[in-house]
Amino acid sequence: MSSVVDVLSGWDIDWFAFWSIPVFTAVIGWLINWSGLWMLFSPIRFHGITVPGLQHIAGSLPRKIQEIPGILRGGLGWQGIVPARAAKMGSIAVDRALSQMATARDFYEQLEPDKIAAHIVDVFRPEIPFLVDEIMWREHPRFWRDLPRPLRATVIERVQARLPEVVGDVTVEIGNHIDQLFDPKIMVIENFEKDPSIIVRIFKDFGARELRMMVVFGAVFGFLLGIPVAVVDQAFHIWWLLPILGVLVGWTTNLLGMLLIFEPAEPKRIGPIKIQALFARRQWQASDVYGKHIANDVITLEHIGEHLLNGPSGDRTRQMLAAALEPAVDAAVGPAHGAVRVAVGTRRFDAIRSSVAEQAVEYTLTPLRDAAFSQQQSCNIRRLIADRCRALPPRTFVEMMRAAIKEDEWLLYAHGAIMGLAGGFLHVAVFEWWNVL
Repeated sequence: MSSVVDVLSGWDIDWFAFWSIPVFTAVIGWLINWSGLWMLFSPIRFHGITVPGLQHIAGSLPRKIQEIPGILRGGLGWQGIVPARAAKMGSIAVDRALSQMATARDFYEQLEPDKIAAHIVDVFRPEIPFLVDEIMWREHPRFWRDLPRPLRATVIERVQARLPEVVGDVTVEIGNHIDQLFDPKIMVIENFEKDPSIIVRIFKDFGARELRMMVVFGAVFGFLLGIPVAVVDQAFHIWWLLPILGVLVGWTTNLLGMLLIFEPAEPKRIGPIKIQALFARRQWQASDVYGKHIANDVITLEHIGEHLLNGPSGDRTRQMLAAALEPAVDAAVGPAHGAVRVAVGTRRFDAIRSSVAEQAVEYTLTPLRDAAFSQQQSCNIRRLIADRCRALPPRTFVEMMRAAIKEDEWLLYAHGAIMGLAGGFLHVAVFEWWNVL
């Protein structure tokens, strides 16, 4: 250090100009990381213009150009990197982390099927008279009209009496086949894609402290990197060196910021100093945040109910539950079962039974989409995710958050380089304009 000072002392140094450079690069470094975070998260939806014909030629453009948000859809503008990659991030989160944390069966069991059944009964029982009447008048009005009123009342009473047993059978049946009916990966991807703000909230809450530190360290890195730039500037007094070195400073500032957050995932020691990625260092606390958002916004009872009825396996769910409910229709008719079958004909009776069972599926599972009850049942999912998240190896934990944006990090580095270039030209314009003339 003393030798550097000795060398500098022999130069004719403009100390004001010298120290203006690291101060300037500190400000630029702060702006680079602050605006870089804005680029990561904002805007949630694509903002820009549609360019006629761009979508048709986008597939033939260089891969790096295709990665710019909006290009493949024929638009010029911007969408935050994280929301733009929300679906991909959901897929990676499941493949690399959630699939190791829990299976579909684990999630379902944590939602407590017994409580689900009790809730369905509570919601469904008061509606039984109206629902049975409505279904029968709509589906088989002639049969229902010809059935004596006392027998109608008996059917309704039997349905109400058997409801807890029937609903219990339904929830057990769902549990027995949950791995075929419910795919957590599809649910996560669909919810992230439908509402990209979920993944933005996860990132911001998950790493709020680290992201603030990244902005602050942008100024620190910028100042430190500005000192050798100032030495070079004072040594050569060539005005165009500052913009060129500004590119290097801007690129390096963003690179160091990303490394600060994500590397190294495993703790390493350099002498007495232990270094570890900021995200990995706070894995214990951040796991609670991650569990909260997954349980409240993604894998919820409300979403599972919607997924079971209207997801990729919705038809299979309906068929399976209808088959499980058909015996309940027989039991509801009771001792008159044989007489009714003879009176209306076997084929017609079977058609009525199937129709009523199919209609009952929708009503039986509708309470699963109760948002308030779903929120109440989310605590167990949150605890499960948080506990399993804490048990992940640090490398897996870090990759869960970084993997989806890793291929787009070059955009942040390029953004830093451009801002460094602009900062270099701005410094020349303010402090060294006379050297250019």
